[in-house]
Amino acid sequence: MRTVDDLIADGVQDRFVLLRADFNVPLDGYTITDDGRIRAALPTITRLAAAGAKVLVMAHLGRPKGGEPPGRDPVASLSPVAGRLGQLLDQRVSLAQDVVGLSARGVAEGLRSGGVAMLANVRCDPRETGTEGERDQLATELAELVPNGAFVSDGFGVVHREQASVVEIARRLPAYGGDLVARETEVLRRLTGDPARPYAVILGGSKVSDKLAVLTNLLPKVDTLLVGGAMCFTFLAAEGKDVGDSKLESDQLDTCRELLAQYPDTLVLPVDVVVADAFAADANTRTVPVSEIPHGWMGLDVGSETVRLFGEKLADAATVFWNGPMGVFEMAPFAAGTTGVAEAVADSPAFSVIGGGDSASAIRAAGLDEERFGHISTGGGASLEFLEGHVLPGIAVLEES
Repeated sequence: MRTVDDLIADGVQDRFVLLRADFNVPLDGYTITDDGRIRAALPTITRLAAAGAKVLVMAHLGRPKGGEPPGRDPVASLSPVAGRLGQLLDQRVSLAQDVVGLSARGVAEGLRSGGVAMLANVRCDPRETGTEGERDQLATELAELVPNGAFVSDGFGVVHREQASVVEIARRLPAYGGDLVARETEVLRRLTGDPARPYAVILGGSKVSDKLAVLTNLLPKVDTLLVGGAMCFTFLAAEGKDVGDSKLESDQLDTCRELLAQYPDTLVLPVDVVVADAFAADANTRTVPVSEIPHGWMGLDVGSETVRLFGEKLADAATVFWNGPMGVFEMAPFAAGTTGVAEAVADSPAFSVIGGGDSASAIRAAGLDEERFGHISTGGGASLEFLEGHVLPGIAVLEES
């Protein structure tokens, strides 16, 4: 894969660079609640601008209604992102009102050396996720915005997608991996190659079915796999425990029994959980052993003894990968398990990788210093697909270049 180092060495002064970023940030109205993905793209954007490039950024936000112009679907507008990016760069970042139309062409033509601008939410053009022919057509029009330009892929959170701004555009322009994509790829290959041992993995989230592929791929390769989140209740039920009204995937019980039987010394389940009589922040709660969940109550977090147990398992690890919260961390009564496990990972001497998504958000919500972790990924889905052994099309196309 050619990198930004190679691009800058080739010379970018006064040259267009079309950059794909992942700015799919969480919003509360028009307020960004976690700008981690924007900050993660800063090194690449800053380096290119400092070298004199004209940087035109492509990104998406949410799931716009098919083909709806950004102005008619305000939830899909990248205006808050452009504003925050401008603050971080300390320069104005213009935002086009369309993806490849008159506004986009005007914004691109107005770029000067060292300037940064953005196209409208690329998913507002239905060709972004359309048929191969439609994606090819959009990629051609995107490339026409940046004559004699180059493409930099720095949105790791979308490299597992077959989309025009990820794959087809890399075949229209000289293509390079951004600093973020290069780092993410390096780290994940370290995990799937020959990681330092003991190697521990923590998996949370709501469904076993969502994590089944990564479970089956990692279990033969890791020394310890700690299970939390709502998915743990299907494993506990497979052991014969009454999980009350906790989330349960009945169709995964046989699979969980097989995994527990095959990897009895590898799989580690919670020993206590925080239960509630309703799925609400003001519900009645108590902490109970996993074998004593009251009838009609549901588990919404792992308990303090589980946090202690998981911490002991992580204390001697040399490599740790974590994906998925331990509970409903967005509600204060059910956040302690996720925060406790995050602190245990941070305290571990291991090289630790946080697999993006809710895990990364939980670390920031807990106010933990990100420097205490080896790497915080920006792409939860992409990270998992990589660890499942899938070829990521957005990486494969860069390696073809």
